[in-house]
Amino acid sequence: MATPAGSHPASPPAIPGKAAVAACAAMAVSYVAVLYAPTLLLRLPPATSLRAFFHRRFVCAAVSSAASVLATAALLGVVWSLSDSSKALAVFGIRSDHLLEAVVVPLLLTSLVYAGSFVARLWAMSSSCGTDDDGVGVSCTEKLARWMQTSLQDVMVWRNYVVAPFTEELVFRACMIPLLLCGGFKMYNIIFLSPIFFSLAHLNHLFELHQQGCNFMRSLLIVGVQLGYTVIFGWYAAFLFIRTGNLVSPIVAHILCNMMGLPVFSSQRTRGLTSLAFLAGSVSFFCLLFPATSPKLYNARLDGCSCWHGYCRWS
Repeated sequence: MATPAGSHPASPPAIPGKAAVAACAAMAVSYVAVLYAPTLLLRLPPATSLRAFFHRRFVCAAVSSAASVLATAALLGVVWSLSDSSKALAVFGIRSDHLLEAVVVPLLLTSLVYAGSFVARLWAMSSSCGTDDDGVGVSCTEKLARWMQTSLQDVMVWRNYVVAPFTEELVFRACMIPLLLCGGFKMYNIIFLSPIFFSLAHLNHLFELHQQGCNFMRSLLIVGVQLGYTVIFGWYAAFLFIRTGNLVSPIVAHILCNMMGLPVFSSQRTRGLTSLAFLAGSVSFFCLLFPATSPKLYNARLDGCSCWHGYCRWS
C-alpha cells in the first residue's frame, strides 16, 4: 500500500501459504521453547535469583528473535547489503523516516482507550501526593524521582516495558506479517488470524502458574483472560503495523498497554467521571482509528502495491 522513502518494489520468490503458516507456527513455538533451553537443553543449574532468571530469558528472547529475522529474510529472499541495509530493514518495518509520526500518533490513539484509567490514576495521585508510603511528607517531584529510580532497577520493568514489547513485536508482527502477506493471505485475514500465534505463545503461563502452586481451574481462568486480551491487542498491533508500515508503532502501543493493563471503566472514588472518560475515549478511539493510521501520514509516497513497504507484489 505504501512505500517508505528510498525503497523500491522487488519480486520475491513465491511462498506457499502453508509454508508461511508453518514458518509462523515454528517461530511462535521456538519463541517460547527457547526460554527453557538453559535448564532443559544446556543443563545449566537453576537461576539463583529472580534477576538472574530473567537475564537468562532476555538472552533467550534475543536469540529467538534474531533467528526469526534471519529465517524470514531467507524465506523472502531479502538481500542484505552492508553499504545500504535500510531497504532490507524496511521489510521488517524498521525505518528511520516518519519516526515522529510513528511514535506520537499511535501513542495518542492508544491512550484514548485508557482515558478512564488516566482519570482514576490522576485522582488517586492527587490524594496521595505529598506523602510517601509511610505517611512521611515528600514532594510529588521527589516521589516521582524515587519511583523512576526504583523502576530502572526492577527486572520486571525491563521485562514488561523493554524486552517483551521489542522482541514480541519483532517476531509476531515484523516477521510473521510479511510472510503471511507474501503467502497470499489478505490483509484483514492476517489482522484477525495472526494474533492466534501471539496468544498461543502465552500458553506457557499455564504451566508456570501450575508450578507456582496455583490450582488448575484458577490458572485456566487467569490464562484464559490473558489469551483474550492478547488476541484483542494482537488485532490492534497487526492493524497498526500494516497501516503504518513502521515497527515502532505497535511497539509503543505494546509498552503503553503493558504499563496500563486492562482499561478502567468505573471507579467509585471519581463519582462517574472515570466512566464518562472511558466512554468518551473509546468513542474517540474508534472514530479516529482509520484517519490516525492513514498510510499517507507515515510514508513518503504510495504505490499500487498491496504491501506497505513495496517489497512483495501479491494481488
